[in-house]
Amino acid sequence: MNGRGDRYGAAMLAVTAQRFSPDDPVSALEVGRVPDPDVPDGWTSVSIRATALNHHDLWSLRGVGLRAEQLPMVLGCDAAGVDEDGREVLVHGVISSPGWRGDETLDPGRSLLSERFPGTLAERVAVPPANLVPKPPELSFEEAACLPTAWLTAYRMLFTQSGVQPGGTVLVQGAGGGVSTALIALGSAAGYRMWATSRDEGKRSRAVELGAAQAFEIGARLPERVDAVMETVGQATWSHSLRALRPGGTVVVSGATSGPDPSAELNRVFFLGLRVIGSTMGTRDELERLTRFVVRTRARPVIDATYPLADARSGFQRLASGEVFGKIVFTT
Repeated sequence: MNGRGDRYGAAMLAVTAQRFSPDDPVSALEVGRVPDPDVPDGWTSVSIRATALNHHDLWSLRGVGLRAEQLPMVLGCDAAGVDEDGREVLVHGVISSPGWRGDETLDPGRSLLSERFPGTLAERVAVPPANLVPKPPELSFEEAACLPTAWLTAYRMLFTQSGVQPGGTVLVQGAGGGVSTALIALGSAAGYRMWATSRDEGKRSRAVELGAAQAFEIGARLPERVDAVMETVGQATWSHSLRALRPGGTVVVSGATSGPDPSAELNRVFFLGLRVIGSTMGTRDELERLTRFVVRTRARPVIDATYPLADARSGFQRLASGEVFGKIVFTT
């Protein structure tokens, strides 16, 4: 592995970023055998049964969040598997600085698996023991693997950051992705009136089947203004998100897949007293509460497609196509 064998031991199957390709990220990945992850003192290892794909992995292949000297890097920050003691677990992908206490997402030195440490698109991964959460027996490994990034992000956006009480109206921009489908499922299970947008009529119909009260074309005039907007799209929907909010409403931002909006529309923000809240992933405690929530409510991740890890390239190509509704999962 380009002289970086000190980080690894014997062999496993893994998906790695070999180089950066901003225009064709899938061309920069490789599926093959690599040495097992080295387990630092105080860490443990997990044998992965299922792992989920995120847009973060495509951004990594484009060179966002990684430096050339870190390559090759095992991708992935979601996993469910079995720990060294035979317990079924989820892997929390946020790695805090040594000695950090409190909300991991506020640690200036935090990272995600696949940024400084080898990730989860592999047969095994090394993590601090504190990053393991018990997997409920009610969830399959495939379902559990969807929770630590997309579903945790959605959980934090709705229940920690939005300030909306059950019964309030929440608009989800760009229904179809992993976070968006999680928002609809979680919000409807918690008693929110969930609205969603999509350019695709089929995705709008599926959003309603998932629990959305109504679904609209992106940019459409809504029947009334909403209490909060869940924003993951960015430039393509930002203006609509602000116009959709009632005075004093909140837009929670966890991504900008279509790029940032440089206009910001600050006049609208201050004149209507809008709140713009950033949200990144979630904490280990939130992940544990999320697992309990999905068990009690029977909300389950929408899995768009499942592939063997050896066929990971097909999953990456599907995600890059933009045709996904829900999560793409790999099994080992």
